[in-house]
Amino acid sequence: MSKEKTVQLHKSVAPFTHANNRKSIIQIINTIPPVFLCWFFAFQSLSISIWLAFVFSILASGFVVRTFIIFHDCTHGSFFHHKKTNDFLGTLTGVITLFPYEKWKREHAIHHASSSNLDKRGIGDIWVMTIDEYVKATKWQRLMYRLYRNPFIMFGLGPLYLILVSNRMNRKNVRKKERNNTYVTNVLIILFYGLIFFIVGWKAFLIVQGVTLYVAAALGIWLFYIQHTFEDSYFEEESEWNYVKAAVEGSSYYELPRVLQWLTGNIGYHHVHHLAPRVPNYHLEEAHETTPPLQYATKITLITSLDSLRYRLYNPMTKSFVTFREANQYIQGTKREKLTKLSSQSK
Repeated sequence: MSKEKTVQLHKSVAPFTHANNRKSIIQIINTIPPVFLCWFFAFQSLSISIWLAFVFSILASGFVVRTFIIFHDCTHGSFFHHKKTNDFLGTLTGVITLFPYEKWKREHAIHHASSSNLDKRGIGDIWVMTIDEYVKATKWQRLMYRLYRNPFIMFGLGPLYLILVSNRMNRKNVRKKERNNTYVTNVLIILFYGLIFFIVGWKAFLIVQGVTLYVAAALGIWLFYIQHTFEDSYFEEESEWNYVKAAVEGSSYYELPRVLQWLTGNIGYHHVHHLAPRVPNYHLEEAHETTPPLQYATKITLITSLDSLRYRLYNPMTKSFVTFREANQYIQGTKREKLTKLSSQSK
């Protein structure tokens, strides 16, 4: 993409990068109180049917995902005009969703600055190996990678690791502000959820809060996974990497049913978000609809998104994700080509 087209694309979405405080307040009202209402109805339902309680808990998980989108916008400084307001609300919603604000803010900024860059992987993204890296890896590294990319591990154990381990700790040598924010968030989580635990008891807590937070975390991992893992997703080495291409071609347009689009805060328009992180979630759809070049992003539906579960490795030669079986076929084919070349040279 030429520099001129890049500048024009940024100009096209610039009008949508301003927060609307009225819309933000309305979103808070129609998002956070429903979480508590769903929990209340879930607890009340326990005396009637545990399955009914599960229904309200799962519904609550949808609103927790929507709460996370508010948290996410705050980390980009796009939900309100004022930084302190974003920081306060981000920390508060981080307690509800179990995410430390400053830690995730830094890691997510790195993700945006390096998304689809093959030379800058490892922080704030899904672990992706190329075929060549997989071939050169040790048996232990291959096993770890296979386990990591296994859907039952990623979406089954992944949520527990994310909310109980990864989000509770800081990396070494982080700034004092980030470290303290994680500590404060952990203390507030203990106080907030500890109070609920004390009031309702451990069984009710696990059925309601446990199910809600686990399902919400699993849905969050799925959304993050599908937004960058699709067959022809853009990946390049540092020398060829382009920020705009990474946004428009390396992030999907996840077309969801209207209700799910609302619950996920329009995050399906992920290509728009990566192009302009300062666009609040409630402006993403309009930015997409009024900017023709953005409509060429790879569109994925609920049905077609399931195909991405098969993708394991990235092939820089074909510029696409492949399955382990396809990778093995590619490796065997390459070996045969090399043997044929050696054989012809020897003659």
